Amino acid sequence: MSHTAELIAVGTELLLGNIANTDAQMLSQGLSALGINVYYHTVVGDNPGRLRAAVDLAKSRADLIITTGGLGPTCDDLTKNVLAECFGRKLVYNAEAEARCRSFFQKIGREMTANNAQQFYVPEGAVVFQNDWGTAPGCAFEEGGVHVLMLPGPPRECTAMFRHRAVPYLRALSEGAIVSRTLKLFGIGESGMEELLREKMNAMENPTLAPYAKEGECELRITAKAPTEAEARALIAPVEEELRALFGHKIYGADISSLEEAVFALLRERGLTLGSAESCTGGLIAKRMTDLPGSSAVFRGGVVSYTNAVKEGVLGVPHALLEEYGAVSEPVARAMAEGARRVLGCDIAVSTTGVAGPDSDDRGNPVGLVYVAIATPEGTRVRELHAGSGRERVRTAAAHNAFDLVRRYLTK
Repeated sequence: MSHTAELIAVGTELLLGNIANTDAQMLSQGLSALGINVYYHTVVGDNPGRLRAAVDLAKSRADLIITTGGLGPTCDDLTKNVLAECFGRKLVYNAEAEARCRSFFQKIGREMTANNAQQFYVPEGAVVFQNDWGTAPGCAFEEGGVHVLMLPGPPRECTAMFRHRAVPYLRALSEGAIVSRTLKLFGIGESGMEELLREKMNAMENPTLAPYAKEGECELRITAKAPTEAEARALIAPVEEELRALFGHKIYGADISSLEEAVFALLRERGLTLGSAESCTGGLIAKRMTDLPGSSAVFRGGVVSYTNAVKEGVLGVPHALLEEYGAVSEPVARAMAEGARRVLGCDIAVSTTGVAGPDSDDRGNPVGLVYVAIATPEGTRVRELHAGSGRERVRTAAAHNAFDLVRRYLTK
């Protein structure tokens, strides 16, 4: 199977900026993990002429076209019609699509309107991707050396359909096995990481190594191709070992989504609990922990101590410390973490206090100055950050560093 793909997102709402094209991000990441290169992203409105032009252009430069959106019941859902026309295929009735659609409406207790019938039709000869997460089925076919996959637009449906329908289809097209392993790093920037690896990456052919920058962290994806999955993993293993030796504790996990996921696994493994006291992060640490299924086993709770009155009255931060050093200070961060550990009855507690902006605080502390503390049975540590400007950037950096302190403590 060729490895040249183009993504075509269909929807005027994308062009107007009413919604973000998160499907494209998800698909690009997923295709990269399969060793498939995405060379172009195209966004086109609900207009048959412009969609035809976009498809004709994609056919000339890609042998894998994946569309998102335009598969629903309304008059502007025209993707199947245009794609079938572009590739010379008729639309034919699919009984299973109708049965699933009727069942969906029955389950939610709503009457199915007549316009939903257009979702019962797919291009002739296509593999149908039945949709267990919505009403519009997807599909795939090959014509003239070009593979076409159509997926629904709503992100929840698109993500599930890609993972559970499209990925098996794409894997079946590939000769042999393509395996990826993603190492997650914190504490090094993308440019610093790339400089250390540039010569190595340029020399590698199989496996390949690709760096990615995330918000406040980095990824290294190792991808290998071999006749079998076991052989591909055997090619990856020595590269991973070399990278772990090079970056050491900056690597916080492999094939996981986030720092908090790594912390959750470590806490559960050790039978320990965590709590938080948050000022500048406003509950972000608690949110990220409680986003994880099963987090109640390790996360006791959090205190959003946004004002000095809450720092003092709930967490027990001494009034004298707040008066002498101010809320954004190492002593207050230390007292907040220790207070959270005491109040919440947890083994480990973290705290954040800082200036998220847009202006400096009443003591002249600059935007981006943050103190993150961790209180444990062995004592309390504080990390000072200079996170730059932008409220979300500062808050994200503070939360990242809080999780990193917990991770480092748990892994000694």
